[in-house]
Amino acid sequence: MNQDRRDRLRDAAIAVLAEAGGRGLTHRAVDAAADVPTGTAKNYFPTRDALLRAVAERCLEQYRALAEDLAGAGPGPADARGAAALLAGLLRNVAGPGRPRVLAYLELQTEATRRPWLASLLDPIAASDFAAHGHLLRAAGLPAGPAQARALTLALHGAIPHLLAGAPATLAAAGLNDLDRFTRDLLASVHPREAP
Repeated sequence: MNQDRRDRLRDAAIAVLAEAGGRGLTHRAVDAAADVPTGTAKNYFPTRDALLRAVAERCLEQYRALAEDLAGAGPGPADARGAAALLAGLLRNVAGPGRPRVLAYLELQTEATRRPWLASLLDPIAASDFAAHGHLLRAAGLPAGPAQARALTLALHGAIPHLLAGAPATLAAAGLNDLDRFTRDLLASVHPREAP
């Protein structure tokens, strides 16, 4: 099958899922979003489960590419300030160009509560954040035990729905109206002696 067309359909499926939610994700809607003939998405992804799997796989590819791009070449940020800047960049992406991917991923998590196979597919994606954040902390010369990696990861995951909703009072109360300060404060909370 044509890989470019497959990717175009997967990207369109992400857009549909982000815009219309789980109920709106249909083959016909994906065809329309991708501007391809009716039936094209069904040819590539014959069932709704196949379509959900394709979205999950594409979300993972995009997330990994973003993380690699922000980390740049080399071992990662050299200090706490660099780690805070990288995390702020990730959060800016969530609220900006990555918004459709993250909304689609959250919709997939909701679908996964009713589809054990999807939960199994998503599990390594979410679990990898804990290891990635532990690596980030170590690269920055910060203590990176399981407790620190968990605290950082869960705080970031908890921030994401608020960033997506964008309610100004909530963003201000959470400190998410200034992402640079938020990530510096978060690292300082996780590592009080190593504040950036």
